[in-house]
Amino acid sequence: MSEALALVRRELGPDAAVLHTREVQKKRLFGLFSGRRMIEVTASRGVNVPSRLTTNKPPISTSSANNSTLPAYAGPRPATPAALLHSPQQQPVVPYGVQEQIADLRTMVKELCRRTKSNPIGDLPEELFTLFTKLIDADVGEDLAQELVERLRRESRGKLDDPMLLQARIARMIEADISASGPIAITPGRCRVAALVGPTGVGKTTTIAKLAANFRLKHKRRVGLITVDTYRIAAVEQLRTYANIIDLPMQVVSTPKEMHEAVRQMAGLDLVLIDTAGRNPKDEIRLQELKAFISEASADEVHLVLSSVAASRTLEQTAERFAAIGTTALIITKLDEANGLGNLLPVLRLSRMPVSYLTNGQNVPDDIEIADSPRLAKLILGLENDNRSGDRQWQWQIGGNEQSNSILQS
Repeated sequence: MSEALALVRRELGPDAAVLHTREVQKKRLFGLFSGRRMIEVTASRGVNVPSRLTTNKPPISTSSANNSTLPAYAGPRPATPAALLHSPQQQPVVPYGVQEQIADLRTMVKELCRRTKSNPIGDLPEELFTLFTKLIDADVGEDLAQELVERLRRESRGKLDDPMLLQARIARMIEADISASGPIAITPGRCRVAALVGPTGVGKTTTIAKLAANFRLKHKRRVGLITVDTYRIAAVEQLRTYANIIDLPMQVVSTPKEMHEAVRQMAGLDLVLIDTAGRNPKDEIRLQELKAFISEASADEVHLVLSSVAASRTLEQTAERFAAIGTTALIITKLDEANGLGNLLPVLRLSRMPVSYLTNGQNVPDDIEIADSPRLAKLILGLENDNRSGDRQWQWQIGGNEQSNSILQS
């Protein structure tokens, strides 16, 4: 304490006011291990109160009036915490800004105490705690990660000595919470209409091109394209370029009535893919407008396209708002740009919509695959590396046109 007070004297001067002193113990990871003990002194030279620090002035003699000599100066008496805290002098006035900081600290301490009581992470066995930290590293939220490991502890019934087994069990738990719908189902002799919707910038147009190219080049299906994206600059030309390369019919519509007519004209095809303009999930007017287009198209499937790099709460809100349009499945894009995929787990659990496709790049017709629950669970847990587009470009094992593929990639 004397060293701390000497530091205050040196940094702030002898007139500094000591507002508070205490002994603290530094915490480490999650507060589980104790660190070294430290002295904390709160001081200010801007507070207008008498200094609590002793000065170098010699003491005045208390001898009798007949004594004309002064005692020898023995140096300043060391200040003690008790003397500083319980001095009879006037208590310092704490500035308003400091009062706010103290109030915030008290609120944080109360919240930490509440969470510690309700979420006893420290009670987890070492094996489960290691798994908990891996979930956090995979971008799984803290509350959800704890829910999973606590559930795993109950179901394991004390058998926690095999980390690989625990990892496999939690993967199966996540797999049971999510689902996959498989690819767009095409029925012979009937036109299938599938629309892609979602917010701006998630990759709807590129995904449409990948789907169209694979159905046309690898499956030899008759495919048509319809775009409603007349808002974004060059969006129509981008899709038209893909349509020309793949040799597909394409129509541009701007009203729900035109949508109905365009779908009617393509009724003889096997599959009609509809590209829509990105919509702000908070813009109710635009969402209702999009709903009118989808209704006139009589779409059999409505795939909501979500970016894997978006925040978990954003994904949940987006899925909730677009549900009014009649979404039937999810397409997750930009897996190659995400540091972790744990943020996908809440929206997959809450929306209860199956995942149809996963994309991990911009290469057409590659960088897309049909989603399946076991692989998606491993991706969410970070147990499988996604940067292997060359090994898993398209999982429909049907012969394709290599010459057309190379032209499209170039």
